[in-house]
Formats: sequence, structure tokens, C-alpha cells
Amino acid sequence: MFTGIITDIGRILSVERRGDTTARIATGYDTGGIDLGASIACDGVCLTVIATGPEEGGWFSVQFSAETLSKTTLGGWVPGRRVNLERALRVGDELGGHIVSGHVDGVAEVVALAPEGDSLRMRFRAPEALAGFIAPKGSIALNGTSLTVNEVEGTEFGVNLIPHTREVTTWGDVARGDPVNLEIDTLARYVARLRDWQPA
Repeated sequence: MFTGIITDIGRILSVERRGDTTARIATGYDTGGIDLGASIACDGVCLTVIATGPEEGGWFSVQFSAETLSKTTLGGWVPGRRVNLERALRVGDELGGHIVSGHVDGVAEVVALAPEGDSLRMRFRAPEALAGFIAPKGSIALNGTSLTVNEVEGTEFGVNLIPHTREVTTWGDVARGDPVNLEIDTLARYVARLRDWQPA
């Protein structure tokens, strides 16, 4: 589990597509403290660490399947790309964002960007099948970042990014038309399931 509070910006060192895909990511984390098999959210996708190394300032490798590629933006990873990173939540950690599983539901698209004071107002288009799970003033995870929804109109919704968020995440790199990983709020998922469930 994660909280959607980004704690490092990684950089893709290499991507190898042979069978499953393997990526090596440079990080500021102490790689000596990352166990093999540990979970790290990379742009919001929970991935398993399969190797680490101290070279190049520290790196870890992750592996992901065709299923992950079909549901996320990871197919667009290339060397040099920056990615949001978050280590898994530990008992006693502060829950500063909201409960995030790292199981991305689909890909949204940035459709508009506009400055609003010091903040950046962003508008996204969600897949139609997911739009009903997004609520005004609810929580959403976009590229692993816990954000609050401002408004929802059909399949489109808006959020505001304060300067701090843009500085400590990859959101400073965003442009109109970019795809982003979207994870709906876990509570919304279960409320919808209970609403639609009928006992046998």
C-alpha cells in the first residue's frame, strides 16, 4: 500500500523488452535498504524490485508483464524519462495522502493546462468506464500522486497543483496530450460494488 506522497524522482536508465519488460531506474533512495521483492510505486504502478546496485548513484530494477503495459503508460518508458517514486507504506508512517494500492485502473489524458495564481489548474479526460468513480472533492491518484478532484463534467475532471507539488514530482514536465496513470479511490470502488451487487 502507498499514500500518494511522492518521495523521490527516479530516472529510467534502461528498458529491455524481451518476454516481460525489465527497467532499471536511478534513484536517490539508499539502495542498500531496498530488499529484493520490495514494492515501489513507479508513476503510480506498484512494481517488484528484482535487483539493486550502488553504481551510478544507486539504482533498482523492476519487471512487468504485458498486462501491466496494457493498463498503464509504462510502454512509453525510455532512457532519461523521469518517474515519480514512492516506497511502500510501513506501520507507523504518516498517511499524508490517501490509501493508494498501486494497481492502476487505466490511462487518463491531459486535455488542458492553465495557471491559476501560483497554482496550475489541470483538466483530464478519464476512460468512460472509470469516470463514474471520480467525485468532486474526492481523492484520485495520477502518476502516483494523491490529488483532490475539483470538479467533474462527464468524463473530464480537474485538479489544482501547487508549486511545491510540481517541484517535488514530475508534474513540472507535464504537457497537454500527455497520458497519465489513473487509480480511482479504493472507497469509490467498493461503494460501487456494494451498490451493484445482488445476492443470489
